[in-house]
Amino acid sequence: MSTSPTQRQPRRRRRPALSCLECRRRKIKCNRNEPCAHCISSKLQCTYKVYSDDSVASPLPRQDYSRGSTSSKTANAPSPLTQTRQFNDSGPITERDTYPPRLQITEEPLPSLGEPLRRSGHNNNPPILGRIDLQSPNSAQDVEPGLIEVMKRGIGLDKSAASSPMNGLTESSRDILARQLGLRDSQIVLNKTRMLGWSLRIGTAQEFAPIVGCYIGAANSRKETPSQDNELGILYAQIWDLLQKCKTMARCTKLGRPSRRLSRPEFDLEPPSREIADRMVAIYFKSFESTYRILHEPTFMSEYQRYWDQPESVTTDLRLKVLLVIGIGSSLSEHIESDAGFRNTINHYVYAAQTWLAGPLEKDRLDVTGVQIYCLTILARQIFSIGGDLVWVSVGSLIHIAMQIGLHRDPKHFPTMPLLQAEIRRRLWATIVEMLVQSSLDTAMPTRISFDDFDTEAPSNVNDDEMDGSTTTLQPHSRSTFTTNSIQLILLDLLPTRLRILHLLNDLHTELSYLDALALSSEITDQYRKCNAFMRENEQSGATPFHRNLLDYLIRRFLIPLHCPFAGEARVNPLFYYSLKVSLDSALSIISPEPDEGFSRLMAIGGGMFREGIRFCLTVITRELIAQVEAQRVDGTLYRNPQYIQLLKQAVKNMVELAIERVRRGETNVKGPMFLSMIMAQAEAIEEGTSCDLKVAQSAKNSLDLCYDILRTRSGTVSSPGPNTGLTPISLSGGQGDYELDLNLDLDFFFSSAAGFSQFTDTQC
Repeated sequence: MSTSPTQRQPRRRRRPALSCLECRRRKIKCNRNEPCAHCISSKLQCTYKVYSDDSVASPLPRQDYSRGSTSSKTANAPSPLTQTRQFNDSGPITERDTYPPRLQITEEPLPSLGEPLRRSGHNNNPPILGRIDLQSPNSAQDVEPGLIEVMKRGIGLDKSAASSPMNGLTESSRDILARQLGLRDSQIVLNKTRMLGWSLRIGTAQEFAPIVGCYIGAANSRKETPSQDNELGILYAQIWDLLQKCKTMARCTKLGRPSRRLSRPEFDLEPPSREIADRMVAIYFKSFESTYRILHEPTFMSEYQRYWDQPESVTTDLRLKVLLVIGIGSSLSEHIESDAGFRNTINHYVYAAQTWLAGPLEKDRLDVTGVQIYCLTILARQIFSIGGDLVWVSVGSLIHIAMQIGLHRDPKHFPTMPLLQAEIRRRLWATIVEMLVQSSLDTAMPTRISFDDFDTEAPSNVNDDEMDGSTTTLQPHSRSTFTTNSIQLILLDLLPTRLRILHLLNDLHTELSYLDALALSSEITDQYRKCNAFMRENEQSGATPFHRNLLDYLIRRFLIPLHCPFAGEARVNPLFYYSLKVSLDSALSIISPEPDEGFSRLMAIGGGMFREGIRFCLTVITRELIAQVEAQRVDGTLYRNPQYIQLLKQAVKNMVELAIERVRRGETNVKGPMFLSMIMAQAEAIEEGTSCDLKVAQSAKNSLDLCYDILRTRSGTVSSPGPNTGLTPISLSGGQGDYELDLNLDLDFFFSSAAGFSQFTDTQC
């Protein structure tokens, strides 16, 4: 007999679910602890649903370990800041103020190459705009105590909270880094002029504890006078005094820059001699122009000839274009080393171009020539360290200008456009997108562009001399033929994968899982191996060591932030070892390029993305060196198989030489050589079985002595500001007040991407 709907019994669940609600939602195995290991490691709300005998699925929480109630409908809903009991593996440990659970993002597959780079969260809670942490009024404190507290907090958090290696694989990169850095949900960090994203913070490292201790001792030495028998205290005081002197010397050096003049700058736009200019232009087209396609060489050379033949009729935009090409080409020439004044003149070229671009909003800037000058200026700023860390901001403006003049639309939509102009526009758009992804990687900021935003096709695989203004038809070469466009086409082939990497690293509502990292790493590695083989096969066709080194640098450095969150876990979870290997191999390859004199000069003077890549490599290699020395010391195998440690030590020594050379060439931040010297001293102390503190402090002092002598010598070759700069003597102040404000910035060179030092300000937003 049939049963009426009103008589139908509730559907019985044959097997009650024993996992917590969060693990069931994520479809992962739960260890059924209260709270479970996954919720502890991910800092999520752990709630169980108990089924009664009548199998009615009433949500009866077995025990609620949430950070706060998620219900907003009850009359007595708790405030966002609630008292919550905290747990570790052994049970509750303390009660402290905590925050509501963050917005949960569901797992979705990676988009295909042609799909828009979006990922939307599906959550019952309304979207959270800004995700702001609250800070209690009484938590404000002096800069120095806050700094020291953050540095101390970072040490010792490198152990996984997961109860087993397999559980650790369920954590996303954000969860891992938050746990390593000791951050609460949605807490972020401001450092200097930018917000450091997750991709730049590769974890707090126990290996750097002596470095932290040395810096804290030096910072505290300002407040206490060391006794004469306290050798370590005397060294700390000397280190802090040298840091102040170097900072003051760096400020004096920067006073000669045109941007420090408050009155209207009168830039000297006179070029060098024709002989020198010709040589620099030739270097530019043989090096950078093959990667960043900005100019059409035959067209530019005709304009260049007119620049010299008819100087009185030359327009400002042509003058700037020529001077920027000369300046960029000089970065790879030995002439810039023998003529210090010429380097200062190049800085004036760059400032003049930036001033022209930022001038009155005239429509004569909104054309292809204006975009070319913009691209050349951004490239020059990164090469000569002129606001190189702010390039992401400038590229955003460049993208808008390019779209304003239609570069994001393929020229096929403009039937009357000459073929040469169409190819130049395609090349320019590809160059702009490449600058965007590189700057997005450096700043850990979103790219703000997807494949839905443009339809510009790839440029044709042709040489510059195969087309001119009268060309009406074009026969591109096959991709197996090397041309002046081949390197740009390789970068375009790898663009979709790199955009997906940036999307998972930098977007607010995405989570990078270990499977994502493995898939993307395999994809970019397989593609690049084919491209690298193609470059070597065409060495006789124009592919130079400089081209191979620059291409290798632009691609390989994406692998380091992709794997670093997981590489930091490899020492406690062997399942992450592949990430450690990939990040270390990438770092060693970047700092050991194919021998090329021009590329070596570029790495010695380059700022922006060239400086950021060195930071990545520096942190990865030094941490591995200390970890390996310590591990072999504990195992008793320190001198049995020294080849690997010797390889790492040689890499660090090479980086010390590079860091010192960068100071000689214009770098004003002396913490790079200091940190590397301290790492070498720490490794030697571990090998000798002696105390690290004294040896690390002595190496820091010796490095600062050397750098201060270099800065003092170099300051005599820097042009002094004019009499009408508007600067007062207080600008040269190196007083205590200045260093109170700069305390949270002093180690930014080598720890902006590691070891928790990116959190110096401990700012909550």
